[in-house]
Amino acid sequence: MLDIIERKFTRMKDELAARVPRGPDLHGHAAVLLALTDEPDPQVILTLRSQQLSSHSGEVSFPGGRWDETDPSLQYTALRETHEEIGLPAEEVRILGPLWTRSTRWQIQVTPWLGIVAADAVLTPNPGELDAIFHVPLSFFLEDPRVRTDRVTIDKTRVYLPAYEYEGYEIWGFTAGVLTEFLVRVLDAPIGRRDDVPLRALN
Repeated sequence: MLDIIERKFTRMKDELAARVPRGPDLHGHAAVLLALTDEPDPQVILTLRSQQLSSHSGEVSFPGGRWDETDPSLQYTALRETHEEIGLPAEEVRILGPLWTRSTRWQIQVTPWLGIVAADAVLTPNPGELDAIFHVPLSFFLEDPRVRTDRVTIDKTRVYLPAYEYEGYEIWGFTAGVLTEFLVRVLDAPIGRRDDVPLRALN
């Protein structure tokens, strides 16, 4: 599947790269890593944020975080934060390029970066930030086994986001939105609003 992803993503990565926020001041911006393992059915690497954190505690997320004034770029931010959170060195990630920058409900502009890592990469959760690291097969999301559809307004636009459950982990909100956009735009997955699934308003 990775060869299909790389072939299709190559066609759009230059346009996406041109849209990546740049500049000496990127306060209010963040970056995350959508990491896929290098195997026939790629696995998405996700984290469970610590229950002790003051924000987004106990939520499933991608490794990543806020831009720091010492970061030369948002790609650097994604890789630095990934190393800090899950112990994955930057040199072990093959970055394919940026995905679509998205706003969170708290008006943070987040740029996801698509990367490939070895299937046997050793990952260690930072105990101060994470309670767990887990993998989900990309094929799981392609099947769209959502448990509900959430409704949220971002930048005055009504957005419908699928929510999933995988081995006890709830994958929803921003994380589900990034995954859905990637699947729809890169792999042409038929993931839509699905009116047959109950909506839950988040706003």
